[in-house]
Amino acid sequence: MRAVIFAGPSLPPNARLAWGLDIDWRPPVRQGDLYRAALGRPAVIGVIDGYFEVTPTVWHKEILWAMTQGIHVFGAASIGALRAAELDVFGMKGIGRIYQDFRDGALEDDDEVAILHGPAELGYPPLTEAMVNIRATLAAAISASAVSGALAAELTIIAKSLFYKRRTYDELLQRAAALCLPGTALRDFAGWLPHGRIDQKRLDALATLDAIRSHLVAAAPPLNVSYEFADTAAWHAAARRVREELL
Repeated sequence: MRAVIFAGPSLPPNARLAWGLDIDWRPPVRQGDLYRAALGRPAVIGVIDGYFEVTPTVWHKEILWAMTQGIHVFGAASIGALRAAELDVFGMKGIGRIYQDFRDGALEDDDEVAILHGPAELGYPPLTEAMVNIRATLAAAISASAVSGALAAELTIIAKSLFYKRRTYDELLQRAAALCLPGTALRDFAGWLPHGRIDQKRLDALATLDAIRSHLVAAAPPLNVSYEFADTAAWHAAARRVREELL
C-alpha cells in the first residue's frame, strides 16, 4: 500500500528521515495537485501543507472526488486541518489539535496556520511563526509559570493583530514593549522561549504520519463514502485541464 503526502514547512525533509514508510512525498499542495495524485490510486493521501493567497488552493471538490475512488484522505497541521474540519462529515480524517480547534469553532481564520517560508531547495525554512504555534507556546508558558495569564492574553491579541508575513516572536515582543507591557515579564518570557516554544504544526504533522503508518500496516480496505459526487460540467472542465497538463 502506498501513500502520497503533501508537506512543506510543517514537516520539512529533515524531519521525514526516520519514517520508513512507502510514501511519495510531494511539495505543498496547490489546486489540482490532489486530483493528479488521486489518478495514481494511492491507498492514502495526506494533506499537511498547501499554498494560500496568490496560488489557488486545493479544491474541496478534488478531495471529495478522491474519496469516491476509495482513497483515504488525511488532513492536519495547516491547510490539511482546515480542509479536514470542513470535510470530515464526508469522510476526510482530521488529525491533531489544530484540526480539532477548527472543527470545534475555537479557530476560524486561515491566517492561524499561514506562514512565510523559504524555498524547497533550502528545506522550507520558516521566516515567520504560525498563530497556532504562538497560541500553543503561550499556553505552555502559562503552565511553566514563564508568563502570567493576563500577559499571555495581551500577547495573543498583539500577535493576532500582526499580518502573517510579519508575525515573529521578535516582532511580537517589540510591539509589546512599545505598548509598555511589563519589561521584566517580557524579558522572562523571551528567555524561556528558546527552550519552551511549541511547534504545534510539527506535532500534528507527526501525529498524522503515525496515523497513516497505522492505516498502511493494517491494510485497511478502500474508503466507502455515503455521498453522491456531483459530477458537474465545471468539474469535468477542471479535471480535463489537469489531465491535459499530464500529457
